[in-house]
Amino acid sequence: MRVLLVEDDDALADGIARALRAENFAVDVASNGEDGGHLGATERYDAAVLDLGLPKRDGISVLRDWRASGRDLPVLILTARDGWSDKVEGFKAGADDYLVKPFRIEEVVMRLRALVRRAAGHAAARIICGALAFDAQLGTFELDGLPLKLTAFEWRVLSALMLRKEVVIERADLIERVYEGDADVDSNSVEVIIGRLRRKIGAERIETVRGRGYRLTAGAS
Repeated sequence: MRVLLVEDDDALADGIARALRAENFAVDVASNGEDGGHLGATERYDAAVLDLGLPKRDGISVLRDWRASGRDLPVLILTARDGWSDKVEGFKAGADDYLVKPFRIEEVVMRLRALVRRAAGHAAARIICGALAFDAQLGTFELDGLPLKLTAFEWRVLSALMLRKEVVIERADLIERVYEGDADVDSNSVEVIIGRLRRKIGAERIETVRGRGYRLTAGAS
């Protein structure tokens, strides 16, 4: 999962980014509305965390532009503005959730997970694909009822496949959801991660669709 964080408080942005990365998210950070608006309009993200009181451009105008251009990524607003009218304005602009400062960073993580899961069409937190289970709210995987240990990159790839199980995901899409914007990506990096996942969950569960990408299936019963 890849998240855009638009926050001008450097200390807060660093704390949120570190917490999200510790939970296996890839995070791109923008410190003003102009840069954040551009990234949200041109890059592919699973969700965005957006402050309202930003330099150069305020968060509401950024969000309105995203929605006007058809960008439908889930957006969680973080702000010190706690008035009802501010919340109404945020939701009218297209926000999916709203969190008032101060807050617990753990709550940001949980709300983002819920937004990403619902955007992928899953009402329930627990997603099943054959013997593989993903608790999208806790961020944990199980295989045959036992915990599955994954690296951060493996987790990002498998969560993307699991949220859209039985659907082909293009290789470029996986790359965008796994790596942060400034990462130096090797040409066969996704293939390496897919290979490691196949060894952990069974090769038959990840199907290669030539010329397109990969699909997670229930595999052998």
